[in-house]
Amino acid sequence: MLKIHWFLPTGGDSRDVAPSADGSAVRPPSLDYLSQIARAADQLGFDAVLTPCGTGCEDAWLTTAMLVPQTRRLRFLVAFRPGLLSPTLAAQMASTYQRLSGGRVILNIVTGAEPTELARFGDFADKATRYERTGEFIEVMKGAWAETPLDHEGEHYTVKGATTRETPAPTPEVYFGGASPAAELVAARTADVYLAWGEPPAMVAERVERMRKLAADEGRTLRFGIRLHTIARPTSEEAWAEAARLQAGMSPEAIEAAQADFAATQSEGQRRMADLNAARVDAHHSVAELSDPRSLEISPNLWTGIGLVRGGAGTALVGSFAEIADRIAEYAEVGFEEFILSGYPHLEEAWWVGEGLLPLLRSRGLVAPLEGADGAAPVFQFR
Repeated sequence: MLKIHWFLPTGGDSRDVAPSADGSAVRPPSLDYLSQIARAADQLGFDAVLTPCGTGCEDAWLTTAMLVPQTRRLRFLVAFRPGLLSPTLAAQMASTYQRLSGGRVILNIVTGAEPTELARFGDFADKATRYERTGEFIEVMKGAWAETPLDHEGEHYTVKGATTRETPAPTPEVYFGGASPAAELVAARTADVYLAWGEPPAMVAERVERMRKLAADEGRTLRFGIRLHTIARPTSEEAWAEAARLQAGMSPEAIEAAQADFAATQSEGQRRMADLNAARVDAHHSVAELSDPRSLEISPNLWTGIGLVRGGAGTALVGSFAEIADRIAEYAEVGFEEFILSGYPHLEEAWWVGEGLLPLLRSRGLVAPLEGADGAAPVFQFR
């Protein structure tokens, strides 16, 4: 069965993708607002919510811990950077979280970041060093969860008797993404779930096969997840009208500034996202001519408009509930078992996906039935 996750906008939320003129979020990431999103995701049957990391966001560990008592079954995919705390401390935090939440934490290890962001934390290691450090970090963190205390002496970490109060049950799974060769090797050796950003199925299928081989060479297997935005509506026309509205809110100046930033990135994944739009922007000679969102449809129902102004995952599935269900089935055939979805704004879009798309996926046998508190599956009437 596929797992469908949602996203918790701890940096703020809006009805638009492009930032407001003064740089402030229209909806600040208050506990009240984030609670609304978490409760909606919980009620609608999303498996987990991804919480990002960085100085532009509220802290993922603290925020999600405050949401545990307000939800019933929702898991929290906590993103954090491994170079900023010791692996034994991370093991202890996750172990405590797992016990006190009833097994509802999973971990997203984030190695990549731009130098400016890393410098805020005093991390000036080069990219190769950061990935080497990440692999060793995950090894020590997982070792500290074992029943036998870990002694480890490596290039980046030396620990004696690393352990936690109790072995967490279940052991928190590690999600990890990255498109560079160094990132892929770390994932093959240490991750449980390898995450990719939303490239066309034929394009990302090659990476899935390569990652399967790399993991097999390490005597391991991986699961695969993909990160996509969504604009899901009862009809295709309604969905593309919403895409047009979002794109109309992106000024040429904002697009050009974002594209300049992407051109200077050190992230292989970000470069690949930017390349999906580069040819189309060049073909139109000016971002001002990109008025039709369909001009940025790079494969059926896959729209790159988000990536005109937003870093990170820059593609969205746009279409009717049935169309998006078909696209998810195609990604599943490639090998993806987990889908991290999001939309603007995240509260309203969670309901569009949860009431329209998820029931269709369940009816097709792709997603497990949603059980209510009494064991019966609630029936949602979409309006």
